[in-house]
Amino acid sequence: MTAILFTKAHGAGNDFLLTWLEDVPQHIVSAAPPHGLPEIARAICERHTGVGADGWMLVDTRDPSLPAIRLFNADGSEPELSGNGTRCAAALLYHSGRVTGDAVRIRTGAGVKDLRLMEWSGHLYTFEMNMGVPVNMGLQEIPTSHGPIEAVILDVGNPQAAVLVPDFPENWRDIGAAIESHPLFPNRTNVSFVKVLDEHAVEVRFYERGCGETMSSGTGSAGAASAAILQGLAKSPVRVVTPAGDLHFRWTDTAWLTGPAELVAGGQYLVS
Repeated sequence: MTAILFTKAHGAGNDFLLTWLEDVPQHIVSAAPPHGLPEIARAICERHTGVGADGWMLVDTRDPSLPAIRLFNADGSEPELSGNGTRCAAALLYHSGRVTGDAVRIRTGAGVKDLRLMEWSGHLYTFEMNMGVPVNMGLQEIPTSHGPIEAVILDVGNPQAAVLVPDFPENWRDIGAAIESHPLFPNRTNVSFVKVLDEHAVEVRFYERGCGETMSSGTGSAGAASAAILQGLAKSPVRVVTPAGDLHFRWTDTAWLTGPAELVAGGQYLVS
């Protein structure tokens, strides 16, 4: 029996299990999908028979000057980027003493991201993270079984479809699932439902690719705020109200997102 060591963390309710790459047996790392890492991700993230999380992340510090992360969604798929997850990795790096100072650079599937430590108290950290420049692909009508849905299509390191709504429809989860796997998005997409509160605040619900409904999303928050700004409904900075608390977005020459990351537990997952 093999034990996979993990630390559990969450970024505004978006939860992750983090494992040092060096602690994963080589036969698991080198196994061909769908076995190996995707298989472990599905099992360890399962909320009834596993530990439970939105994703499993491997943290690689073989190059101490530039730590790297590799993220798997709860369904075993491998996204390019998670804003909340990257902050959680930064919190683990600081907590372990592998990073010091007020800034850290982390290599992700969407390139190197810069984070600045804003506050720290016990196991709770707050970081501002450079999300890059949002790429706007315009407003598009998406035909679904729930009727045509208009969404702002963006890339913020991963694909986003932001649906601007006056109020959240009761069936937003069903609409989110329909958009996530729509043929227009061959690699699927993250979906956010965005209610503009005022010119500097939006409220958002998230349906994430490979996870379903999540309490919050870093990239989803960046996509939602960007969409509201691009449609002339909001101005930077934007407070993003999620079911798990607020994140803060600003867009200058690049986009920045500020939010928490908290380490909450540790243990081992047994693989037979």
